[in-house]
Formats: sequence, C-alpha cells, structure tokens
Amino acid sequence: MSLFKKVLNTIPRPILIKASYWVRPVISWWLKGDHFTDPIDGKSFKKMLPYGYEVQRENVLSPSTLSLERHRLLWLYLQQETDFFTSEKKRKLLHIAPEQCFLKRFRNQKNLAYVTSDLESPIADVKADICDLPFENEAFDIIFCNHVLEHIPDDTKAMQELYRVLKPGGFGIFQIPQDLNRENTFEDDSITDPKERAKIFGQYDHVRVYGRDYFDKLRSIGFKVDEVDYTKKIAPDLVERFALAKGEILPVCFKNS
Repeated sequence: MSLFKKVLNTIPRPILIKASYWVRPVISWWLKGDHFTDPIDGKSFKKMLPYGYEVQRENVLSPSTLSLERHRLLWLYLQQETDFFTSEKKRKLLHIAPEQCFLKRFRNQKNLAYVTSDLESPIADVKADICDLPFENEAFDIIFCNHVLEHIPDDTKAMQELYRVLKPGGFGIFQIPQDLNRENTFEDDSITDPKERAKIFGQYDHVRVYGRDYFDKLRSIGFKVDEVDYTKKIAPDLVERFALAKGEILPVCFKNS
C-alpha cells in the first residue's frame, strides 16, 4: 500500500466526504477530455482515476461523481432496462450503505420516497444493523444493497432481512465482489492477519470471497434471481468508454407477489 493511501486511511470518513465536494471539480477540470465518459453525469475525461485496495485498477474512478465500474453498470441498467427513473408511480426505495455518486440524484427523484441506512456511514438517514433492520415487513418497493454482504459475518440473516422488508412484486439489486471462476464461496475465520486477509479476500474487512453459488444462496432465501451480464448488451466501444468491468453480473432479485 502506498504511503499516500496509508495516510488517507487515517483520515476520518466524514472529513474525506466533505473534502471531496471541493476537490472533485478541480480534478474533473484537470482531467477533462473525450476518451472516457461517466454516464451518470455525462461528463467526459481524457483519463479516469486509479482505484483499488491491494491492486490499483487504472481508469476506473470517475473524477466527477466518484463512481466505479459497478456504479456505472447499475446506472445504465436502471436507465435502459427499467422504469426506475421514469415511473409515474411513487415507490419507496431502501438504499443500504448509500454511495455518494447516487445519493443526491436518488433523493431528488420525485418518484422515490428515498431511505438510506447504514451502521456507520455519516451520510445515512437511519443507523441500523443490516441483520436487524428497524423497518416493518414488506415496507419497500426497491432495495439496493451493493458491496455490503461481503462485510457481514451472518450474510444469511442479512439476506433474510432484505427479503422481509421488500414488498411482494418488488425488486432489489445486491452487487458483491465476485470471483466467477470460483464455483463455491470461500471464507476462513482462522485467517486473522489483516495483510493476509486483504491478499486472499480483496480487503482486510471482507469476510468471504463469493463464487458462482452466490445467486443460489439468494434463491434459497426466497428471491427469484436474474443473473444479468449487462455488458453483453452494451456495444464494446461503450463498455470501454464508460469504463465498465466486462462480464460483471448484476444480481437482480425479485420477491414474487
């Protein structure tokens, strides 16, 4: 890990979030160009920023929205394949661990009653444990819970809670970092060294590496799951322009009526 990143990790998250509001416009102006485009705000750049915990991925972090590959893929799916942005019916959305690139945009949508929740995030409305959500049964039409479950020791309980608070006929998208070359999910609590955990699990605070069986685990909870490889529906030149991760699977989960 670089010295810069080590120093960055010692800065409290609320301060980083506040700092990003004035740093982003400067970086966006500096990197302005026409090679990459962030579909979330439509701004284009000569390059995007690198990002990664142990291994830095080049050209993946948008200078303007701070979106990563997974955020832009989700945005494009919602925009092109659903009525998320256009429905005239007001729907209630629960967003677990809300991402900064979506927060204001979703909150400003007139067709959403938007609720955010997280155990620690300073930008969440409701401070809550995903394994014990303080919401009534079948309270939400839509749930987003992205890159959260890999942090949760009892992910079965977390999935059951997501299912409980989703309305029949509703849908959720629960993205996770996933090794599609691995058939079965791997976890090992006996590995305690943070560096070793980061090497094996991707981050020191990840408790498992999900394999292809992730989708069946969601199904065992009761969800109907569509495994959507949405980059296959996007032209190759746009996959590159939007800086997407080719082959990433969107787990789109439904609760039957």
